[in-house]
Amino acid sequence: MRILIIHTFYQAPGGEDTVFQQESSLLSREHEVHTLTFQNKKGWRGALQTIGSFWNIFAAQRVKKSIRAFKPDIVHLHNTHYASGPLLIRTIAKLGIPQVMTLHNFRLLCPSATLYHHNHLFLDSLHEEFPWTAVRQKAFNNSTVKTFLLALNYWLHRRMGTWKKVNRYINLSSFAKSIFAESTLSISTEKFEVKPNFVFPATIGSEISQSYFIYVGRLSDEKGILQLIESVKGTRLELRIIGGGPLEEEVVKSISGHSNISYLGFKSRTEILPLVAAAQALIVPSICFEGMPITILEAYSVGTAVLCSKLGPLPELIIPQRTGQTFDPHNNKEITACLTQWNAKPADEKDEIRKTCLAYYFSKFTPEINESELLAIYKDAIEDKKLNK
Repeated sequence: MRILIIHTFYQAPGGEDTVFQQESSLLSREHEVHTLTFQNKKGWRGALQTIGSFWNIFAAQRVKKSIRAFKPDIVHLHNTHYASGPLLIRTIAKLGIPQVMTLHNFRLLCPSATLYHHNHLFLDSLHEEFPWTAVRQKAFNNSTVKTFLLALNYWLHRRMGTWKKVNRYINLSSFAKSIFAESTLSISTEKFEVKPNFVFPATIGSEISQSYFIYVGRLSDEKGILQLIESVKGTRLELRIIGGGPLEEEVVKSISGHSNISYLGFKSRTEILPLVAAAQALIVPSICFEGMPITILEAYSVGTAVLCSKLGPLPELIIPQRTGQTFDPHNNKEITACLTQWNAKPADEKDEIRKTCLAYYFSKFTPEINESELLAIYKDAIEDKKLNK
């Protein structure tokens, strides 16, 4: 199969970039893959991209040129935010090529993209024809103007039927699929397919299991890191924190004087995996709706359990008491109790849990399984295009 994969990079690297790169690498093993990328800019160039994203003829021309040269059987879109824009979808459809789009976030429904704003879940846009509440509350970049322009862009393309031209959408979870299906987007439910992310098998040696818990991720409010720290203070539970972000100084200050909590700073994936493999559990205390955290899949790939928030799609990734447990991220006592109970499990039970986590990874999140699921979605998209010419 000839596959054209299109992606727009944000100014700062993110999880969407990882998924794009992994899928491109995976599919290249047995298929002809061509990638086309765009890059969001800062300053006046970024301002021009913002304005041009409504109807970016330059990006559309690049796509048209790539399609005519490569002649793909299908186009797979990842992020199209700003530097490329929704016109790509109309261009691809006009050329008669089936297309699939991975929905890494909720930007089609709300300018916030995360359904999180001002330190709280923000769901108003889901049932508004136009997201005026998001505009009033400056849900994007804390700017009324930027939020309005982004909302107008997506609303106009909704009115023009642009989003309906995509043959299949990929949701990372059943939870996300339900959000889109019940929204005002008004796209047929059959166009939404659920396919989780994947990670390549870990290539590290056997690690000696230790008693600490580990947090790996961005140090920001929506990730629930401060609540986690408060829940571990004054206990005998050991917590190690890896990552960077706007709350870094506050995290360092908060753990000062608490010898059971250590901040290891930002580390590369090769440095992180052995630390996760040796931990008794990865903690994911998010107070927002996550997409599909790669860190959870990586934990399973090295046999490490996951204790996580009950919010959003995260419970879908947990087999209670067998691969992990969930907790209310807003309830510090519940977080403490969850970690304490897990810490008290006997060694032989933890050994069985490690085996179950590995088996769970190999049953759901390997490259081979993901490729099979992805190709099935591509075939559905191709059939949909044939039926709806």
